[in-house]
Order: sequence, then C-alpha cells, then structure tokens
Amino acid sequence: MKPNNTPEKSTLHPRNAHRFSYDFEALILAYPELRNFLFTNQYQIETLDFSNPDAVKALNKALLIQFYDIKIWDIPKHYLCAPIPGRVDYIHYLADLLALNNNGQIPEGDNIQGLDIGIGANCIYPILGNAVYGWSFVGTDTDENAIQNCKKIIAENPKLIDVISLQLQTESRFIFKNIITAEDRFAFTICNPPFHASAEEAAKSNLRKTNTLQNTKSTEPILNFGGQNAELWCDGGEIGFITQMIYESVKYPKQVLWFTTLISKKDNLSSIYKTLNKVNAAEIKTIDMAQGQKTSRIVAWTFLTERQQKEWQF
Repeated sequence: MKPNNTPEKSTLHPRNAHRFSYDFEALILAYPELRNFLFTNQYQIETLDFSNPDAVKALNKALLIQFYDIKIWDIPKHYLCAPIPGRVDYIHYLADLLALNNNGQIPEGDNIQGLDIGIGANCIYPILGNAVYGWSFVGTDTDENAIQNCKKIIAENPKLIDVISLQLQTESRFIFKNIITAEDRFAFTICNPPFHASAEEAAKSNLRKTNTLQNTKSTEPILNFGGQNAELWCDGGEIGFITQMIYESVKYPKQVLWFTTLISKKDNLSSIYKTLNKVNAAEIKTIDMAQGQKTSRIVAWTFLTERQQKEWQF
C-alpha cells in the first residue's frame, strides 16, 4: 500500500514493495532495535546511517520481518549485508522473464526451482524468491562458513526447510561443475558476481562508497559494507567470473531455461555479448535495473530455441 504523501522511487520495479520511503514507525514495530540506529538529519528528516553496517543489518531484519515473514535472520561480522530493495528487484525482473515463456503469467510455486550462485551468508535471494513467488532454490557457495550460516537461517525459519537446499562448491575455479547434475532442471540461475579484480580495488571502491554516504574525504578504507574476499573480488574481476560462467553454461544447455547474472559495469557488456555469441547462445536479453543513483543490469541467456522455451514445463 502506498504511504500517504510519500514520494515513489520510480526506478524500482513496479511490484517492488520498497518503492516508497521507509516507514520507520512500522519497521520499529516489527523490530524495535532499529530505533537505536535512527537519527534526524539536517533537513529534519528521520533517517538511517547507511554507512554503518550494524544499521543496515538492523534495517534488513526489520524489512524481513515486516514484508517477508522471516522472524530470525543474521549474518556474521564482515559478511556482505545485501540491500533488500535492490535484491528483490532482481527477483521481480526474473519473474517477468519467466512469464515470457508462460503465456504472460508469472509461474509461481515451489516446482519453480532456481540456482543461486554465490548465496553468501545472507541467503537473501532464496528468501525473497520464496516469499514473493513461492519458488524453491538450490544455493551454492565456496565459503563453508557462509553455507553454515544459511543453514542456521533456514533452521530458524521452518517454512524455508523444504524449499531451500544448500551445496558447498568444493572447487573454487568452477561455477556449475559439481553442482548441476544430469537430473536437475532449473528455471533460472541467479548470481551477484564479485565485482572487483583484487582486494585493493575492492577497498578503494568501499572507500568511495563510504565517503559518498558520509560526505567525507577519508583516505583509510573502512569495512562498513562488509564482504568476504570471495564476495567482493576474484581474479579477473566481474568480467572474468561471468566469462567463466558462460563457458561452463554451455555444458548444461537443456537443464536451465535462463542463465542470468547481474552486471555492474556497463563497459563489460560488449565483451560479454561477444562471448555469448561465440558459444552460440540461442537468445540473449539485457534488463536494466536502477536503485537511486546506481544503475546495473541483468544479462540473461538461453541455449533453448523459441520452440523449446515454449515447451518448457513449469
């Protein structure tokens, strides 16, 4: 429901429940501890210090309780605290993509299975996808501690037990190998890849983000936004990771309807398109997403012909 006199964040997906400014009064009712992180800014507006990882985590807890019926959720210190409005936008755009193969109707229910590459410690995409559309997920990660935290989140929210399964990727150089079996059929894969090519690059980006939010000019990186190495950077950066994903996806042409990934750097698109054409992807789609001043996009590809897509059984 639209709050009174609250401007709409028109860049978010039309079905995104977070299109409007946060209703802190309602969120505090859901999670009283959030009150500790609110302050009144120079414009006499109650807001949150988004550069404080504890504040962002408290906001996530409140949003998950109020909107997604997740009563207990937490992540270990220094792990990535994913912003929920942007993450659920990806879920909604995925739903629109699947609707194209389902006579315009969004397929719902736990028979729609997705594969989350790099689930992290937060388990956020499976939580949101299940809450909004009832989908089920397999979540993978190379970090055993992240997998263990996801197991804890699932155990503390029993409605997730039968709809989210987890698998540790034991060979970090692979993405789909060891994960997708001959019997698997995934309606989609979802991925928020590591953006940076080195720890130094990740630290510089973190510093820029912190300075922007705090309106400061610090030269010392602070891990305000969290994130383990595998969440933030990898050899070759975003383009290297996605290129590897594309080459591996060729081996599973009929087991996944749509392979998808976020892409943060627009300059990487031309190289990604070139690789997708090289492996003879049957169809490629780019979906623009925006949240505030940040713009990103989803690239989706399939090896199924138009006829095979229509014959996919949801």
